[in-house]
Amino acid sequence: MCVGLSAKVVSVKDGTALIDANGAKRNVSADLIEDLEPGDYVMVHAGAAIAKITSDDKDEAEDIMESLL
Repeated sequence: MCVGLSAKVVSVKDGTALIDANGAKRNVSADLIEDLEPGDYVMVHAGAAIAKITSDDKDEAEDIMESLL
């Protein structure tokens, strides 16, 4: 089973996105998503933003992760 991390995009530059995942910021590849902009929410796996998601999707993913811990 693979687990993705939901995060908010802070900035995008040269195929790299700075994301904020519950206060932890890091750079990930943004090459797989077109038209990625600051403020978008993404699912991140293995150092890459793999899909845009809604804020509702982000909240649901965080709730599931909390219930597992």
